[in-house]
Amino acid sequence: MTDYLSASGLRGALRWGLGAVVGALICSGAVAEDNPRDPYEGFNRSMFAVNEAIDKYALKPVAQVYDNTVPLPVKASAGNFFGNAGDLWIGVNSALQGKFGDAGVDFGRLLINSTVGIFGLFDVASELGLEKHDEDFGQTMAVWGAGDGGYLYWPLIGPRNVRDTVGFAVGIYADPVRYIRPVSVRNGMTALRLVDVRAGLLPADKVVEEAALDKYAYVRDAYMQRRRNQIFDGRPPRLDD
Repeated sequence: MTDYLSASGLRGALRWGLGAVVGALICSGAVAEDNPRDPYEGFNRSMFAVNEAIDKYALKPVAQVYDNTVPLPVKASAGNFFGNAGDLWIGVNSALQGKFGDAGVDFGRLLINSTVGIFGLFDVASELGLEKHDEDFGQTMAVWGAGDGGYLYWPLIGPRNVRDTVGFAVGIYADPVRYIRPVSVRNGMTALRLVDVRAGLLPADKVVEEAALDKYAYVRDAYMQRRRNQIFDGRPPRLDD
């Protein structure tokens, strides 16, 4: 793990993110459409349709089998493990945003759950009152003053914007699971995390289907609202009318 957060790793992640963004702009013609909040809507709707097909025929059925067959304690332990692995990067981003008290809590959670919680299988830290935070590099860049750059939708990755796409790429290089060896174990754990996350979203499927006349627009608006709340820690300033 010598390159865990190395400069070369971050540069590679930034190149990946910027390359993906440039590709999106080229595919969309880089021309703003009618909705200024969604300037690449044509591209995004195409990618949304691709993702819907992948989800319908592959990811969702696997997630349903996982949800119906795996015992609840095992699912909880899987979620706790991946959540614990993420606390390190959350703590780094808390510190980068100047939230040093939160960063201390994040690193404390990591220490407690990795030891007393048996490699994160049990969330002992929450039982002790250490709140879990939700920070990523996209939020960090927003705190630093980076604009969102326009909404984007990616298959499997889901809704992002230009800034959060770059942040996601950096986060890949900061993910401890990425450095697990052998590679077959790493890939298996990555797949398990994807399925576990998708299984956690199953209860929301019916709500979205019933509430949305335009599912794409519903997902987009929900993402934008959620990200704004995350960036401002649940206290976003009022938007100008």
